[in-house]
Amino acid sequence: MQSFEISSFIYLSLACFAGSFIDAVAGGGGMISLPAFMGVGIPPHIALGTNKVSASFGAFSSFLRFYQAGKIEMELMKKIFIYTIIGAIIGVKSVLLIDSKYLYPMALILIIVLIGYTLYHKNMGNVNDFSGVTKDSLIKGSIMALVLGFYDGFFGPGTGSFLIFAFIKIFKFDFIHASGNAKALNFASNIVSVILFAYFGKVNYYYALPMAGVMYLGAQAGSHFAIKKGSKFIKPIFLIVSTAVAIRMTNQFIDLKGLLGL
Repeated sequence: MQSFEISSFIYLSLACFAGSFIDAVAGGGGMISLPAFMGVGIPPHIALGTNKVSASFGAFSSFLRFYQAGKIEMELMKKIFIYTIIGAIIGVKSVLLIDSKYLYPMALILIIVLIGYTLYHKNMGNVNDFSGVTKDSLIKGSIMALVLGFYDGFFGPGTGSFLIFAFIKIFKFDFIHASGNAKALNFASNIVSVILFAYFGKVNYYYALPMAGVMYLGAQAGSHFAIKKGSKFIKPIFLIVSTAVAIRMTNQFIDLKGLLGL
């Protein structure tokens, strides 16, 4: 297992703080932290587990901050978080049998549609119109939690964006409340991934544990700014992060087609 180096610690601290800050606001922080772990020489399969362990502390930090600010509907979370966990377990097990590359085209199209829809509906998520959980919204929310839990365990890119968008459309939250509730479900799915990565020995703890503290602090700062600035601050960040995810997925899809000779 790779040993800890001070130069790598400084580099990772900056990257992981920035990644967790952005993730706390609008998701997508893994675009920064995961490549950073690989950038210090950690093999990709170990980097995935190392990043998940560290990021789970950031997810918990964000969840805690949004919860303390009253931006999470805990009664709703109690009813649907179990579906996220079930979906994540199925997703992680499925990825062992099916190559996740087959999800690239579908996920890329979905996130482009999400960006376009948000830009077209300029007032979307500006006002919190949540008026309680109905039978219909609970059913839709449970299905959403199951599907996106599966997606996060199976593939992952864009999960934060999809969760925020779904909470706005299904429960009529504004961006600040949608982001808070998304953090709760994201933390739930992270727990599953952390347990499995740790069980199979795919974690470099020399980096995972120090970076867990850094990402906890980064998420605290990010969620503090998001709560203080509100939905008008989150929405543009959400669009920027979603666009960055789409660009990265496009590049990876093009590289993947090249490797396959398509």
